[in-house]
Amino acid sequence: MNPYPVRRVKADPMSKRCYYEVLEVERNASGDSIKKSYRKLALQYHPDRNPDNSESEEKFKEASEAYDVLRDTEKRQVYDRFGHDGLKNSGFSGFQGFDDIFSSFGDIFEDFFDMGGQQRGRAATHRGADLRYDMNITLREAAFGVENKISVRKNFACPDCNGTGAAEGERPQTCTTCKGAGRVAQRQGFFSVATTCPECRGTGTIITKPCRQCRGSGKQLQEKTLLVKIPAGVETGMQLKLSGEGEPGDHGGPTGNLYVFISVEKDEFFERHNNEIVCQVPVSFTQAALGTEINIPALDKEPKETKLKIPKGIQSGDLLTIKGGGIPYLNRSSRGNQIVQIIVTTPRKLTKRQEELLRELGELDSKNGNKGLFKNLFL
Repeated sequence: MNPYPVRRVKADPMSKRCYYEVLEVERNASGDSIKKSYRKLALQYHPDRNPDNSESEEKFKEASEAYDVLRDTEKRQVYDRFGHDGLKNSGFSGFQGFDDIFSSFGDIFEDFFDMGGQQRGRAATHRGADLRYDMNITLREAAFGVENKISVRKNFACPDCNGTGAAEGERPQTCTTCKGAGRVAQRQGFFSVATTCPECRGTGTIITKPCRQCRGSGKQLQEKTLLVKIPAGVETGMQLKLSGEGEPGDHGGPTGNLYVFISVEKDEFFERHNNEIVCQVPVSFTQAALGTEINIPALDKEPKETKLKIPKGIQSGDLLTIKGGGIPYLNRSSRGNQIVQIIVTTPRKLTKRQEELLRELGELDSKNGNKGLFKNLFL
């Protein structure tokens, strides 16, 4: 059963099927729909894909004949009004063989069978290559953004020949082998396969007298300075895309892009964890025991300090949090936190008076039930 609903036209059911039924399209189908359906059937029943299969050959011929009629406005109008008999009376007799089909649908088969879809008489355009630039920035620059100037070496149109590649007073000549297409068709069985033209190497033109400056390439390597704006909150591995700052395209093709890859340098004091920064702050035993308030480095656009309150009895390794002291979130106004790890330091050298006081403290601690707390440290 035909899965596509079709409306039949008057025709001789004993001779040929309805062309709309053959192509599995509606009677009011557009030209694009008809072409799309024919492409599907042509690929399915192509003789080279179904060797020694007479049934596939007949279906291929049938679909090609139906397409030849329905793609043509005048033939289609005659067929819609008078059916197959009307076409016979107008002189249409269909295809006699595969050569007739290929001759009639040469352009179409170029599209169907990977001929590149290029226009005749014009070389294929090629997009310019993308470029890469690696940029190192500091943690502060990553946190608050920065504008850096970079220099990129890339090709530009040669100023001597304006990108033509030909010497002064000369012009590139159309390649006679491919007639400017840049590709030539080679017959392989029923298929026609396109390959790069060996004469012009795909350019579609021949330069008999090349430009001395660029040696016929039409390009010159030059240096360009660009201002790159790094947004706040970036991190290692992110990349910025500068559209149109890559290599120029060939034959009018679009220019490539420049990608700036970001690498954030390690900071001497802060360690980054996503949008939080972690730092270690040393405090003395007495500061940890009695509590205090100290100034520590803060992450800001310019170097500055912030106050940190150390609570009484804090232990080495404990963490304190400074809200909003971390890395800004990308494209947001909020920031992560600054995490401060407290490191309680033990003095290596003591004065006589300091040692006396610590021994007294040790004795008091022993009386309170914590025997030997300082014994191993100071004896």
